[in-house]
Amino acid sequence: MSDIIRGGQFLVKETKCEDIFTPEDFNEEQVMMRDSVIEFVDKEIWPNKERFEKKDYALTEDIMRKAGELGYLSVAVPAAYGGMEMGFVNTVLVCDYISGATGSFSTAFGAHTGIGTMPITLYGTEEQKQKYVPKLASGEWFGAYCLTEPGAGSDANSGKTKAVLSEDGTHYKITGGKMWISNAGFCNVMIVFARIEDDKNITGFIVENDPSNGISMGDEEHKLGIRSSSTRQVFFNETKVPVENMLAGRGEGFKIAMNALNVGRIKLAAACLEAQRRTITGAVNYANERVQFKTPISSFGAIQAKIAEMATNAYAGESATYRAASDIENRINIRVSEGNSHQEAELKGVEEFAIECSILKVAVSEDVQACTDEGIQIFGGMGFSEDAPMESAWRDARIARIYEGTNEINRMLSVGMLVKKAMKGHVDLLGPAMAVAEELMGIPSFDIPDYSELFAEEKEMIAKLKKVFLMVAGAAVQKYGAELESHQQLLMAASDILIEIYMAESTILRTEKLAKKEGEDKVQEQIAMAKLYLYHAVDIVNQKGKEGIVSFAEGDEQRMMLMGLKRFTKYTNMPNVIGLREKIAAKIISENKYAF
Repeated sequence: MSDIIRGGQFLVKETKCEDIFTPEDFNEEQVMMRDSVIEFVDKEIWPNKERFEKKDYALTEDIMRKAGELGYLSVAVPAAYGGMEMGFVNTVLVCDYISGATGSFSTAFGAHTGIGTMPITLYGTEEQKQKYVPKLASGEWFGAYCLTEPGAGSDANSGKTKAVLSEDGTHYKITGGKMWISNAGFCNVMIVFARIEDDKNITGFIVENDPSNGISMGDEEHKLGIRSSSTRQVFFNETKVPVENMLAGRGEGFKIAMNALNVGRIKLAAACLEAQRRTITGAVNYANERVQFKTPISSFGAIQAKIAEMATNAYAGESATYRAASDIENRINIRVSEGNSHQEAELKGVEEFAIECSILKVAVSEDVQACTDEGIQIFGGMGFSEDAPMESAWRDARIARIYEGTNEINRMLSVGMLVKKAMKGHVDLLGPAMAVAEELMGIPSFDIPDYSELFAEEKEMIAKLKKVFLMVAGAAVQKYGAELESHQQLLMAASDILIEIYMAESTILRTEKLAKKEGEDKVQEQIAMAKLYLYHAVDIVNQKGKEGIVSFAEGDEQRMMLMGLKRFTKYTNMPNVIGLREKIAAKIISENKYAF
């Protein structure tokens, strides 16, 4: 397994474009799957947008059943339990395309297929899987996930819900309250986390939703967005759960919760992609039709800039999400071929790329918010009205930065996990960080390299941005050691650098691969998007690098690092940003849709 890529390694290893998977690499089965999901959404979900906004919970449940009948709820489920047992990329693909029309449905879908079903397929005993998974895979039953409590949000392991073993040792009695439970209103089975005695860690249980067994619910929450996704408080009052319904071992609930969230994070990123494509298409349709000053507003540079930036972010999100999904799938396949069970392989495969899952969750959830915000702006006053589709898309997008771990938590996690991997020797950060420190002491080369090949300069820029991260994070680790965790603002700055490197590199590699296949002249707009994304990434890295350096270094060390930052964020040839935007926008405007 030495040559197989590990999570976080993108930072210290050069990745070749041939080694990444891109949306242009979908095989025939994947293209058919994508098209059938789009057809399902256009027929069942898109025409009912208004009903979703009016809190039609029954509609959400009804369409979830239809999704079950078509097999969409079972894509990731092993065949032994009635599932389609498709690869991880297919799981992400279905999640992507089924989530574009309304956040209400995508939340119900994500909660059911992800955190509602996955913990049983990944941690359940054979009996538990046989009993519950086929019903969840078919949509006969729906799942929910009860982790969050009034006093336990981001600090998930601090929950107060108790599980007490009965005197005869046959069952546990669960007592406590959970909040923000998606699908609560129509679920048949819940994954519930509770603490046994004074255990350090919580324990997971599979609990059937039976009101006569001490289970009651609060009213549906009134929410900013995702209005037809059922969200309620759930109360347990000495709810009896047979001992055989404990999930994994005692005290293993926190581990289950964390690993379920890793899968949830990359799927949440995927769920924000089609929402961006549809928002861009809706915005450009409007811009092409709306005439002001005797001309369609799509011909104005100010509008073109918005369309180009929206498309560039969506394209980058696709590039990075499918890159990571395929890396995870490859990792799962290797483990299966080595004799791991499907459960073990999937758990370890996703866990290996937990850093990338956190990066994607943050980047794509923030891009979908910016995209819907600009969507409203392009529609102008109309965008603010409920009669146009933009305001509901904007409201739905807002939750994506909160659930599956807030973006602040995920930012800190991405850097924290990377440092831990380095300590374990899984990713060599120390060697490259020392090399950068030495380079800072040396005299820079003033040779002008040959940049005639496509992306030669851009790839060199990516390599330099990686040096910025190693310089800043390396110095911070040296200064604070294990205390780094308590310096949250520093971690946040470092994580923004890490995020931009992964997103920009993924975008460039996808486009390079595409250009080699199609010819550069055929993919001019994609090349423009890769260059535009990198241009912004360099700016962000420069800003966040500076913020970090001036906050923890002083004197000569600070001066040296600021000089390094300047050197590592300097283009030889700056791109023509307005020209890039005009090229990208022209294609989208002429095709009247997100065209990539």
